[in-house]
Amino acid sequence: MSAGSALTAVLAHPAAPLGAVVGVDSSAGRGIAVGGAATLDGLAVTRETSFDLASVTKVVGTTTAVLRLVHLGLLRLDDPVSRFLPDAPCAPGTTVRHLLLHRAGLWEWQPLYFADTDPFVTIAALPPRYALDEGRHYSDLGFQLLGRVIAQASAAPLDQAVRALVTEPLGLARTAFGPVDAPVASSALGDGAEQQMTRTGIPYPILIDDPGFAWRDSEITGVANDGNCFHAFGGIAGHAGLFSTVDDLLTLGAALAAPEENADLWHPDLVAEFFRDGPDEGQAIGWRSENVVIDGREERMLWHPGFTGCALGIVPALRTTAVLLSNRLLATEPVPTQTLWHAALPELLGGRTATEERTTTS
Repeated sequence: MSAGSALTAVLAHPAAPLGAVVGVDSSAGRGIAVGGAATLDGLAVTRETSFDLASVTKVVGTTTAVLRLVHLGLLRLDDPVSRFLPDAPCAPGTTVRHLLLHRAGLWEWQPLYFADTDPFVTIAALPPRYALDEGRHYSDLGFQLLGRVIAQASAAPLDQAVRALVTEPLGLARTAFGPVDAPVASSALGDGAEQQMTRTGIPYPILIDDPGFAWRDSEITGVANDGNCFHAFGGIAGHAGLFSTVDDLLTLGAALAAPEENADLWHPDLVAEFFRDGPDEGQAIGWRSENVVIDGREERMLWHPGFTGCALGIVPALRTTAVLLSNRLLATEPVPTQTLWHAALPELLGGRTATEERTTTS
């Protein structure tokens, strides 16, 4: 396993990000490599640089907070969402588990900031997208509702709940919702990606009229890149908004990879339940899953990407955690986070994804 080689693979990519940090934590120790620029004016990336996690917030903050709440007996996975949110736009019988599995039938995404109302009121007014349990449909809106469930179950605002349930118990001093202070990497130059989504209706039809929205057009640094998180939720949401560093993420992953050593935080059987797929292949509770080949053996990895160029992966069987942090949207022609992640992963884990292995040998 080599963090240095993984960083080289990321920064040598034809669509390399401006800067990146990669790290791995295993029984052999912790390895971290950094390189490139954090901002457009050339400020160097360091080990202490925090990055906008975007959707990695879904596992670092929201899923892990739910895990803690279940462990503490304040919430059950099969509790109806209506127990916490009587006004939620969910079909009867929708549970917390449905939201975590992306099977609640909600819209994937909408520009909630176009509506001049509380974002939860806007969500409640949307028509159904799919039937409950019809299938997996990855939904930011579902995790926005989960953020509100956490707040209700813990009797605290979401940012305070995540701090009390996750970051403070684990000593994650640099993991928090924005705005955050330097050293921090910029994530993008304005709201261009979402502006295009709303203009074209790709990949989702837009149900809310544009009132002549004032888009950001300057370098985004220290505040959430995600438009709904920043414009509609004030920077604090269940689907996006957390910032973190490589060491904090490796520490979180290591604690989840060895739950028996952290039984005061979560019972090992409960972590195993969260890490199981079902009913959709590749989707555990909150986490995505994928097989990786390490030393000739397939191992299961729990992971999640973020739109800004970040990813976190855990291989429980090997007690190994891998992290990629980057500002991919500042590349001349950005590629998906998954592309950079799979460029780094073979070097970080000393193997490759099982899909790549089968492709290579077929």
